[in-house]
Amino acid sequence: MTRSSSVLKRELFSGNEVTIRNADFMLRTAIYPGSFDPVTNGHIDIIERGFKLFDRIIVAILHNPAKKYLFSVDERMTLLRESLKKYPDIEIEAFDGLLVDYAVQKNAQAILRGMRAVSDFEYEFQMALMNRRLNRNVQTVFLMTGLRWIFTSSSIIKEAACFGGNINGMVPPAVNQKLKEKFGR
Repeated sequence: MTRSSSVLKRELFSGNEVTIRNADFMLRTAIYPGSFDPVTNGHIDIIERGFKLFDRIIVAILHNPAKKYLFSVDERMTLLRESLKKYPDIEIEAFDGLLVDYAVQKNAQAILRGMRAVSDFEYEFQMALMNRRLNRNVQTVFLMTGLRWIFTSSSIIKEAACFGGNINGMVPPAVNQKLKEKFGR
């Protein structure tokens, strides 16, 4: 689906395409924030399903100098671009500061978040409430992670890769290769 400000083609549930011609049409935009250290197939699943709800998704890597990462921001952006190359219109950026401020800057109406299990709920709920307190115009939308990714996390993937575990199918091929390089496997 090609997106532009002058012509938007939107596939409806019936499978028919409708063309909207209006330069003032506001795209439904979501920010999908995360560290993506590294991006997993669970992240890709959330993005793919997010495109069923939003016209525009900005994958936003939080730059937090106080946190230690395996991959630099530039490496994570490169891995995301490679992993999402079938979505040429997706935007991948790094940001620092408050997420809701970044969302306003990008004209986003929503923050897209994935939840794997009940253990994610408390933290995600607190963050959503704080973001809502900071800006009531930016909504948080939660998508449950696909069942096959429910126990997949970047931390678990890094640990398995570090010890030579087979992570094929849990991460995009470019990420798998880069993890092997990082851990000398």
